[in-house]
Amino acid sequence: MSKASVSLVKVSEVYESLGQALDLCDGLAGLQVDDKILLKPNIVSWDFDYPFPPYGVVTTSTVMQALVQILVERGFKNLIIGEGSLPGPKPQGDAIYEALGYGKLRDRYGVRLVDFNAEPFITTDYGDGFKLDIAQEALAVDKIINIPVLKTHNQAKVPLGIKNLKGCLSRRSKQFCHGLDQEELNLTFPRVIEKLPVALTIIDGLYTLEKGPGPTGKAYPKGLLLASRDPLACDLVGAAVLGYTAQEVPHLAFYAEKHGYSLELSDYEVKGGSIEGYQGRIDYDFEWSEDNTGPAGFEKRGITGLAIRKYDSSLCTGCSVQFNPMLILLASAYKGGPFNQIELVSGKQQLASAGFNTTILFGKCACHLNRNNPNINQAITLWGCPPDLEKMVEELGKEGIQCDFNEYVRFRNYLFDRYKGKEGYNPEDWTIE
Repeated sequence: MSKASVSLVKVSEVYESLGQALDLCDGLAGLQVDDKILLKPNIVSWDFDYPFPPYGVVTTSTVMQALVQILVERGFKNLIIGEGSLPGPKPQGDAIYEALGYGKLRDRYGVRLVDFNAEPFITTDYGDGFKLDIAQEALAVDKIINIPVLKTHNQAKVPLGIKNLKGCLSRRSKQFCHGLDQEELNLTFPRVIEKLPVALTIIDGLYTLEKGPGPTGKAYPKGLLLASRDPLACDLVGAAVLGYTAQEVPHLAFYAEKHGYSLELSDYEVKGGSIEGYQGRIDYDFEWSEDNTGPAGFEKRGITGLAIRKYDSSLCTGCSVQFNPMLILLASAYKGGPFNQIELVSGKQQLASAGFNTTILFGKCACHLNRNNPNINQAITLWGCPPDLEKMVEELGKEGIQCDFNEYVRFRNYLFDRYKGKEGYNPEDWTIE
């Protein structure tokens, strides 16, 4: 039995290098020219209010353009781009697609653009009592080409292709995947793929991101493309490039065991380049104090009287994206003296502790879980999924915790400006000619 192959190609020019990657792994062999094919990029979020650095966060438009061009040239015409980005008060997928230049792919090649958040979802039974709401469009296609980004993730360690398919779920099912026990994150999202016809995975490694999945992590130019018809093989090689063994990534180990696949790289064939030639360990998690009272940076600044419990896997994407901004706002309330014994809890399993004067409940899950917690003396309930940051500033201000929203704005500008004009960081990678 032949080994599943994974292409690992250093990018010279995206179109040529992607073609090489596809040829090396025979990536289009499983497709028929009359297939309806879904292209699933990774667009975890976008922002139209503040500067947004997409490096290592969002699949590059240059890779998407090259892929569409190659497919059309080889006779594939029935193409769809679909994603379910982190939704705001209303779906904004169409606006995101236009910002990324996908409208030109629609006009030029007839690609249909679908925002999963604006379309129906189908409750899908996996046969063992496990159910997920999957985008109708994703279930209706003949084949899926999955195009994740080469990055780490502060909850899932190394997300890549299998994790990227979580974007095909409804908001409710995405939240369900951040559950507890047998509904824990690393045991739920790997099951999405079981009902989807994934024929090809292409990992966009033009940039890589540490401490992702969002722009609060730090991106680096990498210049790689990985491709495989075997989704696990592609993720295993991607994880290795990021410096992780499969055994270090719980969801890969779970997926392999469930389906009887090997986790040994020697059981797969890497074509094009060697893993060792491009390997480099990229951190996935933010440092926290040993006593779990806040980020290491808070400790260095001498912030006391404030205990922010570290996020866990039950914190869903909405609150996760707001968690770092929340830290910035609370840091802005530090005036040199200790806080008045304040604790902050979040997610679906963190219970407020005794001994604090005030407890901040961050997000609706923490609010529900701690509704009748006898340890709480005074609660500041930040409802929402996720909480609104400006509302948070208002609510904390009522209790004498004076946050400066301008610090958050400065933080957002810093995240964007740190790449501006730097060699190797090209914002035009998210435009289409």
